[in-house]
Amino acid sequence: MIELKTPGEIEKMAVTGRFVAEVLDDLASRAEPGINLLDLEQRARAMIDARGAVSCYWDYAPSFGSGPFRNVICLSVDDAVLHGLPHDRILHNGSVLTLDFAVSIDGWVADAAKTVIVGESDPSFTPDPGDVAMIESTRQALQAGIDAARPGGRLGDISAAIGKVAAAAGYQVNTDFGGHGLGRTMHEDPHIPNAGRRNRGPRLLEGMTLAIEPWWGRGSADLVVDDDGWTLRMADGRHAAHSEHTIALVSDGARILSAGV
Repeated sequence: MIELKTPGEIEKMAVTGRFVAEVLDDLASRAEPGINLLDLEQRARAMIDARGAVSCYWDYAPSFGSGPFRNVICLSVDDAVLHGLPHDRILHNGSVLTLDFAVSIDGWVADAAKTVIVGESDPSFTPDPGDVAMIESTRQALQAGIDAARPGGRLGDISAAIGKVAAAAGYQVNTDFGGHGLGRTMHEDPHIPNAGRRNRGPRLLEGMTLAIEPWWGRGSADLVVDDDGWTLRMADGRHAAHSEHTIALVSDGARILSAGV
């Protein structure tokens, strides 16, 4: 069932969204050569505690994971793209890092993700152009999906807009994992594949709140699961990227609630 949110409830989700954006920006700025993934996890925990937020990941135990997740952020490196379990790993120049973060504040959830290249702020370092282009393509697809999310349209309009960007840039799309509804919980109906057909699927209605999240790799769309039971990485070992925003459908289109990501 798709739950429509009132304007007041959307405002509460926007409060959460601003905090999610703040945490992602803070952690991305700390993702420099020599930092350990566990340092980023600890920083996220400290910011959650200081804000009085509640992690959506801690103790999360869906059917596709292995037991309860006991971290507060997903950190996926290089060929890992989704559900990366933070572990003892040092980042270096050229590491492709995806940060995916969701919390609840006063009972309302927001979820967002961004991919960065470690060391890209150093003018003496030149990132791999293929990684830069891949990350940018997910950002462009995210914006295309947001632009297509308008009351009166269909869910497939969002999927088609995302998939069009991917196809034009030559990326393969996996539709097993994609965007989703959210609100009082992190995952609600509907599922939003990252490829699809316009004018298909449920009608888009004012008050819907959605997480739109294009992701793909530089080669195959196939995934494998790490021994940790959580981390999903590209089966061909090539780098991947993931961009995500929480939005609300309002009268004139889509409002980004996780602004600043």
